[in-house]
Amino acid sequence: MVDDALRAPGNEGRAPFMSHLKELRNRILYSAIALGLGLLVGMFFGSPIIRILKLPSHNIQLITMTLMEPMFVYFRVSILTAVIIAMPFLVYQFLAFVAPGLTAKEKRIVFTALPAITLMFLLGVAFAYFIALPPALNFLYHFNNAIAEPLPSLSNYISMVIRILLVIGLVFETPLIIMALARLGVVSPQWLAARRKWWVLIAFIIAAIVTPTPDPVNQTIMAVPLILLLELGILLSRLVYKKKRAPVQQTV
Repeated sequence: MVDDALRAPGNEGRAPFMSHLKELRNRILYSAIALGLGLLVGMFFGSPIIRILKLPSHNIQLITMTLMEPMFVYFRVSILTAVIIAMPFLVYQFLAFVAPGLTAKEKRIVFTALPAITLMFLLGVAFAYFIALPPALNFLYHFNNAIAEPLPSLSNYISMVIRILLVIGLVFETPLIIMALARLGVVSPQWLAARRKWWVLIAFIIAAIVTPTPDPVNQTIMAVPLILLLELGILLSRLVYKKKRAPVQQTV
């Protein structure tokens, strides 16, 4: 019998391993089902989502270079939608799998931070969609268009918009990362505050990389929120920072 074999001498560690392997298989299966259901939703709403992504362009005329391009864009957007829809369930499956190895305090920290992580990411996406994208796209479209009329392709436009939304969404996680580092004692509020001028420089460098336009106006629109995110991170770090205690020297 399989159970007897697992209980045989030398196989004591095999039963827990097989149990973890079975649990991992089930959670991967559940995740695949969630992605499949999300893909069905994404395919159903694929075209409306593409139209929503086109709104910040203010009716810029987009073209397709090949007959297959609209279909490729449709499936790309559908897959991304499926991942976004299924992400909460995927995160839950991952946490449920690793939770037995976490302490009660670590579980509390993780589950408490999840809503804040999600909220900051959504705020970043909203900022990119409503504030950063429209002026950036307008600048790109009208820049030197007297020489040649720009005709951006649908695939190029959608890829750029999605990339900007995701990158800025992740950048908005900066305060939470700073707070986590402060909680671990890696950085202190005083150390962060003393390096504000460097962060201003870094913020404009990040803005120059993320923003698809070289003009200073759009870069400033992106850099100012980054600077404010640092200030929020410093504020949060003051709430959670704990100094590392010096090791106690034993006397002989």
